[in-house]
Amino acid sequence: MRRRSMIPLIAVASLLMPALAMAGEARALFDRFSQGLEGLEGRFEQHVYDADGRLTESSTGTIALRAPRQFRWEYSDPFPQLILADGDHVWIYDPDLEQANVRIQSHEEQSSPLAALIDPAELDRQFIVGEGGADADGLVWLSLQPRLDDGQFSQARLAFDAQAQLARMQLDDALGQRTEVGFSDWTRNPGFDAGFFRFHAPPGVDIVGEMAPGAEVFPVE
Repeated sequence: MRRRSMIPLIAVASLLMPALAMAGEARALFDRFSQGLEGLEGRFEQHVYDADGRLTESSTGTIALRAPRQFRWEYSDPFPQLILADGDHVWIYDPDLEQANVRIQSHEEQSSPLAALIDPAELDRQFIVGEGGADADGLVWLSLQPRLDDGQFSQARLAFDAQAQLARMQLDDALGQRTEVGFSDWTRNPGFDAGFFRFHAPPGVDIVGEMAPGAEVFPVE
């Protein structure tokens, strides 16, 4: 009986080994980044592209999260704006308009990929998770498909570097618009001030929207 050569099998195995090593790498980096994480603070640079790939908006600012449901996304350039979730309400404050829109915070805020960083159990509950591979910059991407179509975005991707630091995020919506966010200067579990995730209304600001019964608006301290 003719003995088959093992060389082709060895060659195929050597080609498969890098792919097998890559499998699950993005999820492992996510788990490393989120382990023991109760609060997070950093900077972001955001670019928005239309369906034809044209840049329509660029902005920079700071981001902060604290478990379980507090979130602060603050634009500094080109125009100041604050989006704040205090655990009970979501506030959108435009200083130039001297107006703050408020609504009662619902569970839909937990569908943000960033919310899953400080509540990892939400990742598999909210998303179908897949590996997105590595890019030319050496970043490893995690692909997230929302389990529920709530209209916020149709697909998301998170990129981690070799040190398991979250470096980028991409969000695609149903109209083909893409938002790309780069992160830097992360601080893990910072000591937030007591009122950091509370909206303080400056004098003369109009409050528009719905608040829970008994809720109050805090003035600037």
